[in-house]
This record gives sequence, C-alpha cells and structure tokens, in this order.
Amino acid sequence: MDLFTLIMWGVLIGFLLFVLGRRYMTPKYLTELNQVDFKKGYRKAQLIDVREPREYNGGHILGARNIPMSQLKQRLNEVRKDQPVYLYCQSGARSRQAARILKKKHGHEDLYHLNKGFKKWTGKIKTKK
Repeated sequence: MDLFTLIMWGVLIGFLLFVLGRRYMTPKYLTELNQVDFKKGYRKAQLIDVREPREYNGGHILGARNIPMSQLKQRLNEVRKDQPVYLYCQSGARSRQAARILKKKHGHEDLYHLNKGFKKWTGKIKTKK
C-alpha cells in the first residue's frame, strides 16, 4: 500500500470513530439516568418523547409530551428553559441528539435522558387508540 492510500484509510477510520462517538457517547451537559432515577425526577420536569408520532401512539411514558426529533428545531419554543427537561426515545440515540439541539440552539442547561430508552421501560405507559 502506498502512503496516500494509508493516509486516506486513517482519515476514513478517524471520521467514522468521530461520528459514532458523537452519536453514542453522552455529552457532559446531559445527565444520563437509569430507570429508577428517571422515575424520581420526571414528574417535576418537562417529560418529552422525541420518537415519531406512530411510535408515541403505540405506547409512551404516562405524562409524556410528543415532540418528535424531526420537528424539534421548529418547536423549540414549546420547551421551557425554567424547568428541567427529561428526554427519551426508543434506545437513547435520538434523545442525545435532542439534548444537543436544546443546548446549542435554545440554551437549555438542565437536561436528562433515559439510559437505554423506552424499549427498557417497565413503568406505567399509555397508548393511543
């Protein structure tokens, strides 16, 4: 292998590691909570399900409001800055992305998300008919 090919492989691998790290690592401004700790705090906060409406309608945490990730940037004004924000999605990846948007675009500080997401939730749920 020549030097150019070796450098290109290094750049590609570095880029992939960066993308995966950003998607799956929890940033410092976001507190990741297990289910027990999430249950303790979400009733005193804004509980937001960032999954798409069909996922939300199939079952969501009791008291959650649906602001899908695909609409979050357009609906930032619906999320109050004076209350903690508890986020969740199916597995945790979208709620991390939502926290990043809330922090960068709207200046939120008090952000939490459910580790492993709704798929591991065993608490009360509500479904829409």
